[in-house]
Amino acid sequence: MSKHQDELDPKTRKAGFSRRGFIRGVGATGGALGGAIWTEEEAQGAQGAVKTAGPGAVPVTLNINGKEHKLNIEPRMTLLDACRNQLDLTGAKRVCDRATCGACTMIMNGKVVYSCTVLAIDAQGKQIQTIEGISAGRPHAVSVAFVNNDGQQCGYCTPGFVMAAKGFLDRNPNPTYEQVKSGLGGNLCRCGTYVGVRKAVLEAAKAVKGGKNA
Repeated sequence: MSKHQDELDPKTRKAGFSRRGFIRGVGATGGALGGAIWTEEEAQGAQGAVKTAGPGAVPVTLNINGKEHKLNIEPRMTLLDACRNQLDLTGAKRVCDRATCGACTMIMNGKVVYSCTVLAIDAQGKQIQTIEGISAGRPHAVSVAFVNNDGQQCGYCTPGFVMAAKGFLDRNPNPTYEQVKSGLGGNLCRCGTYVGVRKAVLEAAKAVKGGKNA
């Protein structure tokens, strides 16, 4: 059967469906919604409704640490790369680059996120917090507690752990050791300083609760 035979088949044409139309529909939306089979007209309509950006640079506005930043970047750029390469906010680290290690952790709209998997263009309109923005003129209680409890060795994972810990304490200000262990399970430390990290979070919880540093 030739590549156009299915479109020329009277039965197929009568049904208003072709293989090419189906492929167009899937390509336009990432899949056939609900397992439905689309007609040629429906596929073309879905394809035309898809909004695209790029591949060249587009204007993007990010609200980071309470300040708006206007950038002109490619839509494929991640929030992590935008911060590090465009704004010189290099606290968050790129390590695994696939949402596994947590070294790139930031807080977005109060939720802990891996910034290596968030597109900068999708972070527009959201409140983003990096480790550079958690101190109000003095080290944050979590940062101080990490130093007090030797919660870092090489330090490469530390910014991500600090942000994950802050996000965790914002939601759970009075955790147990086991809750801390579970709550920080998304961050990895190659040096193995987990015990110090967990103790640091418990100490920070007391400090935050006591009003020493919010």
